[in-house]
Amino acid sequence: MKSSLLKSAIGALLVFGQISIAKAQKQPQSRPNIIVFLVDDMGWQDTSLPFWTEATALNKRYHTPNMERLAREGMKFTNAYAAPVCTPSRTSMLSGMNAAHHGITNWTSPQRNEPTDAKDDQFLPAEWNYNGLSPQPGIAHTLYATPFPELLKAAGYYTIHVGKAHWASAGTPGANPYNMGFMVNISGHAAGHPQSYLGTENYGNMPGKATPQAVPDLEEYFGTETFLTEALTKEALKALDEPIRNKQSFYLNMAHYAVHAPLMADKRFYQKYLDAGLDMQEAKYATMIEGMDKSLGDIMDYLKAQHADGNTIIIFMSDNGGLSLAPPRDGPAHTQNAPLKAGKGSVNEGGIREPMMVKWPGITKPASIANQYVIIEDFFPTILEMAGVKNYRTIQKIDGKSFVPVLKNAAYTDNQRSLFWHYPNKWIPEDGPGINYCSAIRQGDWKLIYHMRDSSMQLYNLKNDISETEDLSGKDPAKTTQLLKQLRDQLKNWNAPMPVDKKTGKPIGIANGF
Repeated sequence: MKSSLLKSAIGALLVFGQISIAKAQKQPQSRPNIIVFLVDDMGWQDTSLPFWTEATALNKRYHTPNMERLAREGMKFTNAYAAPVCTPSRTSMLSGMNAAHHGITNWTSPQRNEPTDAKDDQFLPAEWNYNGLSPQPGIAHTLYATPFPELLKAAGYYTIHVGKAHWASAGTPGANPYNMGFMVNISGHAAGHPQSYLGTENYGNMPGKATPQAVPDLEEYFGTETFLTEALTKEALKALDEPIRNKQSFYLNMAHYAVHAPLMADKRFYQKYLDAGLDMQEAKYATMIEGMDKSLGDIMDYLKAQHADGNTIIIFMSDNGGLSLAPPRDGPAHTQNAPLKAGKGSVNEGGIREPMMVKWPGITKPASIANQYVIIEDFFPTILEMAGVKNYRTIQKIDGKSFVPVLKNAAYTDNQRSLFWHYPNKWIPEDGPGINYCSAIRQGDWKLIYHMRDSSMQLYNLKNDISETEDLSGKDPAKTTQLLKQLRDQLKNWNAPMPVDKKTGKPIGIANGF
């Protein structure tokens, strides 16, 4: 009798255990999935979704229904910032440090120990970290830091990188996403742009014609009509199958090469932009934007089909402002991001203000708009807070500030915080608005730009003058002095790289008292 009762009890426990396991498998994951959808060189206006108070002619030119969809389902940020060019932004995101602090102030070369500064008559290059970000110590001209994907992986996340990496030069550890905390890497390497977006050109892997910009890992699509953006999206969805099947929380760094040059037509969308009257170059650009948007929609559709959308955070961002050099863009140079001034490479708004959205189910209010300014180094502490990773240790000191309070309350305001930009490099041979050897600070509605060439500066009130047309430095010397002191003190505190004056042989901060 006792034996029979014991067997019944054990049987009941086993059945209960099986039910409990089944229930546990159906329960939402304790940690949310997180996707950063990072676009390359996408401007604030390169979308049909307005990020300003009104729709503009550029908003009416482009077709991005999935960005509109994400904004309806989440929160739109109207004052989101990055660095003027790609590698500084990407390393700020992974390290949580401002570019002036981590010293990777320009884009890194695919080749090791090759600074990318253009030659200049006035300055020699600054001593910046031109080999990029490194997860290992002792690599010359690198920032040694803890990347946040490594912390996510240690916390149990399945970490995936797809697309452009460009954190470090080839031959250094940081060039390899597997060394940066990613368990899967698809097409991420040292190059900053693709040799080709076309499958018919094997994405640059043509015999005898390949360069360091040839995109790796996509042999399945060689010789096909598959545009690079589409191929990367297909591979990303394949990579997501495993963590979703195993009910493991994942982090996906979906880092498109689009819409970086070379401008190439995605044939799926090309004719309609030609029919709309765009010239060939602008039509090509518009197709690259629409292809990127389709990728976003494909990922959102996949998550919904897998019943994973309710526990997945999506963060949409660009790494710097839209390209505004003509050529390859059509029209007068530095006007392609209007009403913002200038574009990629500039510390004016066109070079640093980005289209950003966040959907966090249950946290962000649908169709909400946040006007609080944020910057790309904020992604580091924000993502770790989203993932519930606490008491983590890093080699570096984190400059970023979590914007989770903003996600919980779109009206959250901090006008006392200061944001900083520092570009002590020569990006292109000729200077342009805010391009080459410039620094900037924003506090509240005020923004100061400092020019290292001649110590001149401009003061703007962005609330009243988003196009940065009225210099108020002469009318408000007190505000100018206050912001200049903050900028100078912060750069000194971070020991920011400065260009070397050819006449004195010293960094200009020492030579002219800046």
